[in-house]
Amino acid sequence: MRRCLTLLAWLALPVAGVAAAHPLDYSIDSVHSQVLFSADHDGYSNPVGRLAIACGWLRFDPDDWSASKVVADIDLASADLGDRSWNDAVTGRNFLDAAKFPLAHFESTSVRKTGEQAGTLEGDLTLHGVTLPVSVEFTVNRVGATLFGFETIAGFSGHAKLDRTKFGMTAFPKAVGTDVTLRFEIEARLDRSAEQDYREAVDKLTRSRADAAAQH
Repeated sequence: MRRCLTLLAWLALPVAGVAAAHPLDYSIDSVHSQVLFSADHDGYSNPVGRLAIACGWLRFDPDDWSASKVVADIDLASADLGDRSWNDAVTGRNFLDAAKFPLAHFESTSVRKTGEQAGTLEGDLTLHGVTLPVSVEFTVNRVGATLFGFETIAGFSGHAKLDRTKFGMTAFPKAVGTDVTLRFEIEARLDRSAEQDYREAVDKLTRSRADAAAQH
């Protein structure tokens, strides 16, 4: 019985942590997170592509959203529209130029609660070598322990719009829409060392790309 009580107390820790009145750190789960983008294709349709999050972390306090923070790097070479030629065009020099700018970096500057589960995230986005402010409207879907209590997960959905020409991507303005719609589906795992893990991941990515460049 004592062992069972000890185990139950240990499993309850993540839930208790979420209820605590202070911000907690989470590592973004790249497997269960997505960045979707869409732009007009010559008036015929609005194709949707997907980008992977290379690494990121967030801080969230359910009692004080203003104490929250998000930092993430998006792998631009991962752009996938379901067709290789489209992928090559989007990641090529006319648009993302992923070979020269492999990552897009976002770092929040403020978080404001606007509804029961809704908020606005302001931050700086560095894309294609240009840094500009971006506003993200988001919803907190759920924060809590998984079914068996082994992990605590925070889940969010968000959307934003940007003008690609302001980031220096000016090619084919009549054939490809200049306004790009972004949608975010984010899951993050409770992780006390999330910020440090992120820094180490960035350092690893930087070294890996430097080694690859040296070999060429």
